[in-house]
Amino acid sequence: MNNRLFFSFLASMAAVSCSQKEKALPNIVFILADDLGYGDLSCYGQENFSTPNIDRLARDGMLFTQHYAGCTVSAPSRSSLMTGLHTGHTPIRGNREWEPEGQWPLPADAFTIGKMLKTKGYATGAYGKWGLGYIDTEGDPAKQGIDDFFGYNCQRLAHNYYPGHLWHNHEKILLHENDSGRTGTYSADLIHEAAVHFMEANRETPFFLFYATTIPHAELFAKEEYMEMYRGKFDPEKSYEGTDSGPDFRLGPYGSQPESHAAFAAMIKQLDDYVGELLAKLSELGIEKNTIVLFASDNGPHQEGGADPDYFNSGGGLKGYKRDMYEGGIRSPLLVKWPGKIKEGSRTDHISAFWDLMPTFAEITEAEIPEKIDGISFLPTLLGKGKQRDHKYLYWEFHEQGGKMAVRMGDWKAVRLNVNSSSRARTELYDLSADTGEADNLADSHPEIVRKMEEIMKEAHEPSPVFPFAFEAVNK
Repeated sequence: MNNRLFFSFLASMAAVSCSQKEKALPNIVFILADDLGYGDLSCYGQENFSTPNIDRLARDGMLFTQHYAGCTVSAPSRSSLMTGLHTGHTPIRGNREWEPEGQWPLPADAFTIGKMLKTKGYATGAYGKWGLGYIDTEGDPAKQGIDDFFGYNCQRLAHNYYPGHLWHNHEKILLHENDSGRTGTYSADLIHEAAVHFMEANRETPFFLFYATTIPHAELFAKEEYMEMYRGKFDPEKSYEGTDSGPDFRLGPYGSQPESHAAFAAMIKQLDDYVGELLAKLSELGIEKNTIVLFASDNGPHQEGGADPDYFNSGGGLKGYKRDMYEGGIRSPLLVKWPGKIKEGSRTDHISAFWDLMPTFAEITEAEIPEKIDGISFLPTLLGKGKQRDHKYLYWEFHEQGGKMAVRMGDWKAVRLNVNSSSRARTELYDLSADTGEADNLADSHPEIVRKMEEIMKEAHEPSPVFPFAFEAVNK
């Protein structure tokens, strides 16, 4: 990290720390991987490589087997996480671009986890990828309850690991070490350092750390010392020819990668090491026992930039990928560690989703939240105490590829495709208790359940003027 950024960052952190109350409530560290598949962790069955530090969260805490991301792509998934609303209600429902940089902003009246925790005296920091509003828009991290932000504001620019700039709050940090195609500064390292400094600066106060790493999203670029660990171990290799020059270079398109398999494994190793360093820092600061650590992924595995999820079984045997509404596109690992509170080595089949995080954090901190959110606290599941409420259903919608919807109700799962076309729209139905791979479409044999699922889709979807479905215009 260059000196200018380093000292600017520490100065802001000191200001955050001094403004907060004396520590009483638990720290919350939420680690969000980018496009990590349900099967990409060894604690979830990955056999091609191991993730020992991330696995420690499962060993020392609880592993969720039926947790879901907010959506099947980044921005709406993160909007769902931050607002406690599923994609039929949350403000951001797609990766819509915003000029000159970034994505469509959260509105000013959005109630976010950051805003909620600030009412309880938390210092709040977000490090990595934001994607919920450009600087000085209503979705600016600073306007959505985040005291300190460092990383990529724009999801498209976050495709590249040697960018020309990152953002520290409203300051554009130019990374001249990456000028002229050089690979001098690896962005994930700077983001990780910033997150560690945030914990150090706020060790005396309760803090919320949103660690939104870009790993392992394409492009598949890892540092050379990590590439050396895996080079030649995953033959036959897969080569990807990307964009290595020209006007779009490092502005979203992925760079070439002749060793995609090795690069993917190397990136997961980097991520695992980062997690290990975060856990070690909590211990070093003496705050490990008063810190809840969570780990999840924003959606299923991607197939871009040379990625090969089938080779690594990244979906863990589930059907589909990123942008699918099948289980492989939306089911996420979730690991939660809270020393002395959560039973070590425990597992749960409780069905939960990103929109449950806000009410869970609210119950932990005794914060007030709006009545009309879609989430349900799963704190009783974490603590093994009290009665756990269950969802009547989970709902998702996706506004690309003709429009897609999905509902999970108990063991039944409905996926509706081509929702924007009255002639091509169809609903598929699966029994996840017997068919987690969604191979046997039972729609024809259970028309009454299909009708119920389609009624839920109508009920759960609230029209959005920014993210409309085409069928809404027809039905006006």
